[in-house]
This record gives sequence, C-alpha cells and structure tokens, in this order.
Amino acid sequence: MTLAGISAASAQSAPSPVPQFTAPKVDIFKELRVISGVTVSGNGELTFVGSDAKIHRTDSKGSEKWAFPVGDIGRAYPVVTPQGVTIAASYDDTVYALDPGGKLLWKQKLDGDIFATPALRIDGSVIVATAGGTIHALSAAGKPLWTYKVGAPVFSSPAIGPDGTIYFGAQNNRMHALTPGGQLKWTYAAGSLVFSSPAVGPDGSVYFGSSDRRIHAVAPDGKPRWTLLTGLFVNASPIITSGGLVVVGSYDGSVYAVNTSGETEWTYRAGAGIAGSAVELSDGSVLVPDLSGTVHAIGKAGQALWQIKTGKKIDTGLSVSDQGSLYFVTDGGGLNIVQKQRPLAVGPWTTFHGAPNPVGRVPTPVELQAQTQARREAASAVLAALKPSTAATTAPAHPAQPAQPSQPAPTTQPTQPAQPAPVPALTPAQYAAAAGQKARVADGQLFLPLTEVAGALRLDVGNVTVRTATVRVQGQALPITVRTFDRAAFVPLAALSDLPGASARLTRTPAAGVTLSLGGQTALFPVNLTRLLSLQSGPEFASGTVR
Repeated sequence: MTLAGISAASAQSAPSPVPQFTAPKVDIFKELRVISGVTVSGNGELTFVGSDAKIHRTDSKGSEKWAFPVGDIGRAYPVVTPQGVTIAASYDDTVYALDPGGKLLWKQKLDGDIFATPALRIDGSVIVATAGGTIHALSAAGKPLWTYKVGAPVFSSPAIGPDGTIYFGAQNNRMHALTPGGQLKWTYAAGSLVFSSPAVGPDGSVYFGSSDRRIHAVAPDGKPRWTLLTGLFVNASPIITSGGLVVVGSYDGSVYAVNTSGETEWTYRAGAGIAGSAVELSDGSVLVPDLSGTVHAIGKAGQALWQIKTGKKIDTGLSVSDQGSLYFVTDGGGLNIVQKQRPLAVGPWTTFHGAPNPVGRVPTPVELQAQTQARREAASAVLAALKPSTAATTAPAHPAQPAQPSQPAPTTQPTQPAQPAPVPALTPAQYAAAAGQKARVADGQLFLPLTEVAGALRLDVGNVTVRTATVRVQGQALPITVRTFDRAAFVPLAALSDLPGASARLTRTPAAGVTLSLGGQTALFPVNLTRLLSLQSGPEFASGTVR
C-alpha cells in the first residue's frame, strides 16, 4: 500500500457503506455542555467535565447528582476508583480527588495543562501526564511519589501493562516505557507526533497510532513488531477486541482491523475523519464515531450494520455501561444516550483506556471475571431484532426530544469558532498583523492564532480538534499541533516552521517580527519577541527535549 493518489479530500468525501439495518434511535438527548469524555461507573452513573469548568456526576439518564467547580475546563476522562473516589484533571494544571458525594479530598498542582486521562494503579496511586512534559506518580492520598521529565508535551494518556510498566506517547515522536518506579526502560521512535493513547495487550505488546500515518505495534521489550500505513494521521486510540484484533480509525476516513501479526482483517470506509476511539460490544460488533457526526456499527467481517447520523462533530470516544447503554457527546456538549444495547465485550482493552471507567491498565484475571459477571445480564438480554435497512435510514437520527431548539438540523449546524475560514474583507497582511497582536507564550513556546495564520498564508485548514488540525500544503494534507486558548485554536510557531518546505526567520525591517514562508506564500508576523519570548534555534520545547 502506498500514499500515491490519496488525498484528504477524496478520503473525506468517500461514501459510507450502505447499512444493512435501521439504526436504533437516540432515546435521550440532553444539553449538558459535556467537554471531556464520559466515564461510566459500574452502577451506571456518569462523570464528566463540562464547559462550565465543573466536574459533574449524573445518573444513568443524565440527571445531575452533584457538581464540583474547578479552575478551568478539561478534556481528560475522570477516573472513579473502586472506593468511589473521583480523580479528575483540568487545564488549570491540577488533579482533583473527590469523595463519592462530590466533596474535595485533595488536589495537587502540577507543571502544565493536563490533556491526558490519568491511569489508576492497583494500589490506588495514579499516573498523570502533563503538557509541561512531565509524568507524575501520585499516591492515593495525592502525595508526589516520583516524576519523570520527558522534555516534550504529553497528550497521550498513560497506560499500564500487566507487569506495571507505564507506556505513553509524546510530542518528541516517541513511545516511552517506564518502570513502575519511574525509570526509563526504552523509547520507540515513530515518524511523527504521538497523540494516540496506547492500547496494551495481555502479553504487554503496545499498539498506537501516530501522525506519521501509521499504526504501530511494539513488543514489551521495545522492539518493533509491525507497522501499517494508512492514508492520513492516526490520533485515535486503538482498542483490542476480544478476538485479538487491533481496531482504530484514521483521519483518512477508514477504520482498520489488524490482527496481532500485522495483517489487515478488514477495512471499513466511514467517509469522514475519525478522532475518537471505537468500542467492541458483547456480540462482536464494533462501534466508532466520526467527525461528521455519524456513529457506525460494524459487523465482525467489517460490514456496515447501522449508522446514527447526528450532523454534529463527534471527536471523543464512545462509552458503554455494563447495563448496555451507549453514550456519545456531539459538538456543543450534547449528551446522547441509546438504551437497551449490548454491553462491552469482555477483554483486556475493548474500549478507550481499557474499561468504561477508564483506569488505563490491563485487567487481572479476577477483574476479567468480574467484567463477565457484571455484563452477563445485559449481554444475554433479548433485544428487539434489527430491521432491514431502507432508504430512510440515510436520514439523520433524531433524539427522543426533537423539539429542543439546541438540536439544529445537520444542514444548519453552527460554524466552529476554531475552524478557520478566511474572510475576504481582510488581506493576508491584515491577517498577519492580527496574528502578531494575538500571539502568546505558554510552556516556553510562542503560539499564533490558527485562523489568522491560515488567512495570512492562504492555507486550507480542516478537522480542527482540541489537539490537532489538518493543514493542506501544496496538495498534501499534514497534521499540526494546536492548543486552545480562550476557546480559539493556536498553533506553535515551531510546529509551523517544521512543516515540509517551511522556513522562518527573524525580521528587523520593515518591521520587527517573524517572517514565515510556507507553500509558496510568505507573511511577516509583527511579534514583539523581546517582550514575549527569547526565540532561539533548536527544539520546539523550552528545555530537556528528548531527541
């Protein structure tokens, strides 16, 4: 397989397979302003972080039980311990521990924004990764145990193998393995950034995606096992099905199912980019969301079973309760609930971070047995038979309360603030000037607003998520890191200058700033570097970058 002839446009516009059955309806839809992933406890209760900068606990139908205010929004899934303690993180650099009633037990300030979901160890301690480039181990009481300096931001959620090894990807293009005590065991070099959170098999093998457009499999000793080339970058986190298939979606609009030997078992064309993780249900079907707002149900042979079309972007993974309720969040924070479905398949990693309550470690045999017991009733329930699909199944699905004004039709979905669309009223020079005025510094990096940069350099930008965007340069779709400030997407100057064919230089005349050339366009960004940042050649990150 080669990349010749593959373009982002063709990948995104490819039609989805015709579904065989009529999709189930969304039973409950609530505008809860959900911004993180949704964590499901064993009793069916939900925990998430909202765009109101609060940690929320609801019942299984989205009715609130309590809320706790934090210092900022957050995208990481909360983790609920067996004792009912909620561990949650936000962009205020802080980890919070709340008791079962939502009262603060402890909080710990770290060294940067926390995008990654913490991993919970068997002894109750947690592993937390930061955009400041550090892995922290905190005790069950929130006390620091050890730190490991990566030297590059970490957006990949740490995962824990059966022997306690800690795995995570970073923005230095590497997958890392640490001992339980925080010592480096090995690093594995991918070809580009690693946003994808690793899935860990029972034997300790690690599977993840990269912006190098590949799915990687690495042995427990850090040796490469295989890679699979896709059409675009792979930021989603893989799952491992109960039958041993590694399943993950790509921004090329396809879902790949690969056996542990690296052979493709099937490929499913979703037709739109995929950023969220899949789930495997107890009947062996796989569900996956895409960025156009469609939830796809895929059969064991890769065939289309049904599709729920919402028309609103879905960029987080699906969650499934042990009682068989399916949860997903559409753009704007709407919580969608589909009831009376199958629960998750029993296996080591059949959903994001390994469990509905994403603890991020390979389950023990006792825990697998508990999974089987907890899901037995829903797995064996007699469900209504799926009806053969008709032409009507291609219409958007509607929730149980279609009259809600906050549920617009797909053709009128609001434009995303972070989705750059050059306005003809501004010239490229005016865009560049605006970018220079809005420039800011965080974690030792200079950031420019993505919308204004796109206008200044006449770039086509798409698939903007909280972490990445796609930039089209001379016909080639390339991934680029983004970061959100005040609900707008910003891009590191160093990430722009690292794009193929790009060059950046300091400029003193006719104005002080940075001149950036990319894709045949050149723009001067009038940034006061003396005030904002001491610009110097070298790595993107302030210090200690691992090469």
